Amino acid sequence: MRLADRGGTTTIVTTNFDLLLEAAARKIGVRTQTYSLGGIPRPTHRNDFSGILHIHGALEMHKDRHSELVLSDRDFGEYYLRRRVVPDFIYDAARLFHLVLVGYSANDPPMRYLLNAVAADGSRFSDLRERFTFFGTSTSDSVALEDWKARGITPIHYNAHGNHAALLATLERWATLSAINGNPKRMDAEIRRIVKTKRSAAGETDRDLFDHLIRRSNASERTRLSRLASDSGADLDWLNAIVSVGAERQHTRKH
Repeated sequence: MRLADRGGTTTIVTTNFDLLLEAAARKIGVRTQTYSLGGIPRPTHRNDFSGILHIHGALEMHKDRHSELVLSDRDFGEYYLRRRVVPDFIYDAARLFHLVLVGYSANDPPMRYLLNAVAADGSRFSDLRERFTFFGTSTSDSVALEDWKARGITPIHYNAHGNHAALLATLERWATLSAINGNPKRMDAEIRRIVKTKRSAAGETDRDLFDHLIRRSNASERTRLSRLASDSGADLDWLNAIVSVGAERQHTRKH
């Protein structure tokens, strides 16, 4: 839920019926709305595209009320083919956002075909964003990795040992270092640590993290981080990288 903060609004998509994300939002003090199936707002960069979005339906909090859920083949036909609720949502979202799948195998045939259709769009539409999935296995599985790639999705492989402990640690660190709502002290400490080494001698992980923190920051935060890097003795290559990332943002806005 911390990672779902887009800066001013929180948006996350799930195929689960349970309300565990809602419980997590309350736990960290995030106010958000729940939407499901036909009630889900159309994807947009505006802040009104927000909430916990259950594309296969959500259980009603009141057990005496009926819940519309995508469970059977008929349900898939209704919401994927007849009403096109899910396909239209995914097609739009894939053009506006980088999609990251977490804990999802896409084994149900309609979703599998849908992801394949999105991948096919990549050869026709230049605005299609890259898609990723966190893919955990306890042993090497090159076939499954190639299967994800064939669907146009980049697999981020990790060792699933210890009940997916590596995934949890990664998501926690990602949230902590989020430029939107991460821990400022931790972010500042990382900047100071990274620039102690010349950029040409720094590892790829540190270069990527530095660029990510700059890229995901707004203008005022980017200025603050630039000053912090300079005051920490950053060499010219680190400062040039900040300029290059800023130029990226300008190029994106023009297009």
